[in-house]
Amino acid sequence: MTEGNNLPAGDAAETSVVPVEEKRPEEAANEKKENGDSKVNITEKAPASGEAEEAEFVHPEGGWGWVVMLASMWCNGSVFGIQNAFGLLFLSLLQEFGSVDDQDLRFRTAWVGSLSMGMIFFCSPIVSVFTDMFGCRITAVGGAAVGLVGLLASSFVSSLGVMYFTYGIVFACGCSFAYQPSLVILGHYFKKRLGLVNGIVTAGSSIFTITLPFVLSGLLERVGLHNTMRVLCVLMFVLMLAGFTYKPLLPVKPATSQTGGSRLKQIFNVNIWKSWGYRIWAFGIPAALYGYFVPYVHLMNHVKERFGEDTNKEVLLMCIGITSGVGRLIFGRVADYITGVNKVYLQVTSFFIIGLMSMMIPLCYIFGGLIAVCLLMGLFDGCFICIMAPIAFELVGANDVSQAIGFLLGLMSVPMVVGPPIAGYLRDTLGSYDVAFYLAGVPPIIGGALLCLIPWVEAKRKRMENKETLRTEQDVTQKMIESEKAVVESHNKTGESVL
Repeated sequence: MTEGNNLPAGDAAETSVVPVEEKRPEEAANEKKENGDSKVNITEKAPASGEAEEAEFVHPEGGWGWVVMLASMWCNGSVFGIQNAFGLLFLSLLQEFGSVDDQDLRFRTAWVGSLSMGMIFFCSPIVSVFTDMFGCRITAVGGAAVGLVGLLASSFVSSLGVMYFTYGIVFACGCSFAYQPSLVILGHYFKKRLGLVNGIVTAGSSIFTITLPFVLSGLLERVGLHNTMRVLCVLMFVLMLAGFTYKPLLPVKPATSQTGGSRLKQIFNVNIWKSWGYRIWAFGIPAALYGYFVPYVHLMNHVKERFGEDTNKEVLLMCIGITSGVGRLIFGRVADYITGVNKVYLQVTSFFIIGLMSMMIPLCYIFGGLIAVCLLMGLFDGCFICIMAPIAFELVGANDVSQAIGFLLGLMSVPMVVGPPIAGYLRDTLGSYDVAFYLAGVPPIIGGALLCLIPWVEAKRKRMENKETLRTEQDVTQKMIESEKAVVESHNKTGESVL
């Protein structure tokens, strides 16, 4: 039945007019042979029933998925809202463990926030393995529980060295394990609306980045640093409860259908590194991020030094948060109209603007000018974040995109850890943040310039593939011509011998 349906119409018609009486023994043999083939095909296709079920799976496009979306939104907001507001905690840590004027303490305290943000990305490849092994729900709930323990332990710490472990490692690792499953689970519930849902989820971090600084400022003034951290534990507790909503829906392939070798290749995929475009992308973005996190850590202290204690510095984080959310919605839509790897030019533009804005921070002697800088910085920060996944799809394809993003996030952890402490060291050495912000703008510009090579490399690869395809077709055509010539010559020789 299946094979017959795959025949062209002409072949089917010709088969239908063959007299039944002719070559009856041969037809009987052919029917037996076809029946035997059909049995083999059924045997071969039987193990693929799980794949057929997965192909027939219909996403709910709503229902319980909206609850999952809100839970994922809370995850994005609580994790990155706390991380982006570290500038406020940084000042309180300086007062708690020493003095704001202690130069060595500034450098060592900056490592707490840098280590925390870096560990979230550093653990991403490991989190993807745990998610495949244990599922989204167990990984997310376990990660949130670990983050809760780390943050609660940090509220009782009286030494900066212990804070590196409790806040910079334990809390950050828990956030990483809670964060990545919140993105994976959305694909179980949405397909047609996945873009919209991802936009809403990622906007959660913008909402928390806008509101949390005001809440933290009030808490730090009234209850102090340690009690403020205990209040933040409520966010992590709610995050742990939100993880229980991650009910998986996609069919799971039987474990017996995968050998040890294939399962190992699925976990550690090296095919992505065969693409030169991905190699440039995977190293160009980390190169650009050496100055990316510097404003989030040091901008609050810079404003305090330049404009005084009474300056409403939380407005700057609010501006970054608002425009970052707007940028994710706008540039995510714009990326849909840009074909292929040319989407990378959006990231190039983002890095150029962010680099220039970082260099503009020391030049702003009017607070309104600093607000304008933060608005632009947030807008293109949203652009950079929202198009990472589409670019990964273009570079490595849908089958390898998960591993591609995981490795990229892991590589991004290094510059996020190293950049802010270097900026703090420059401030302590030179007496101001001016040089630190100037230098923080250089890596994004260099990284953006490297990314400009990706469209050229991919175009060259496609030209080579087209040439190889054309050469193969020409070889096949030449062989067919030579074969036809040989047949004609053999017929001519046969005719001459008969004459």
